[in-house]
Amino acid sequence: MAQPGPVALVGSGEYLPAMLELEAALIAGRAPKYVQLPTAAGREGPASVSRWIALGAQQAARLGVEAVPVMVLDRDGAEDRGNAELVAGAGLIYLSGGSPTHLADSLQGTRVWAAIYDAWRAGAALAGCSAGAMALTSWVPDLRHLAGKPRTGLGVVPRLRVIPHFDHMRRWVPGVARWATVHLPAGVTVVGIDEETAIVSEDADLSHWTVSGRQQAWLLSRHGRRPLSAGEEFAL
Repeated sequence: MAQPGPVALVGSGEYLPAMLELEAALIAGRAPKYVQLPTAAGREGPASVSRWIALGAQQAARLGVEAVPVMVLDRDGAEDRGNAELVAGAGLIYLSGGSPTHLADSLQGTRVWAAIYDAWRAGAALAGCSAGAMALTSWVPDLRHLAGKPRTGLGVVPRLRVIPHFDHMRRWVPGVARWATVHLPAGVTVVGIDEETAIVSEDADLSHWTVSGRQQAWLLSRHGRRPLSAGEEFAL
């Protein structure tokens, strides 16, 4: 039976040269098919979506693999059989940035999400950056309106809560770390991930994680935060 592929949760930097090493490691030894979903940007208009597609194509060219954009911008697109079929045979599947709530709401329970989940369970690498990282957990808040009730995410990593862009988010949303750790369910870990930094797990049960990138990840609790640099590990 195939083992699920690795999962990477990225603070920022998808498709940029700064994260090339990470993306190369994720697709190494897998099919040279890089599936890219700009879904989180679906409400931002054609220019934003086109930007993500162009950046993804450029990164795929650097990697020497095929870029396969899957143009799912809403739930209708996520239920499209043709879009779901594009996911088959992927070596790496990437959910890029934008709105985490729109991404989770668009994909949850759809044909495309089923295809992504099946491909990952069969061995494809799965990555999410910023909005994508948050949506892969089970906790997807609207960081612009913390008083609102968080959405349920896609649930690949249910034991994590993620705050991306953490080096800036502490200034953008004061108190976000404390808010994320209040009334934390048992067995759930909160991690802040700086820009151009990722946490990666290759375990079938996603219990052990390693930091990758130029900055740090932060283990957060009501009592403070502990920094982890590239190469350091933590367990859930």
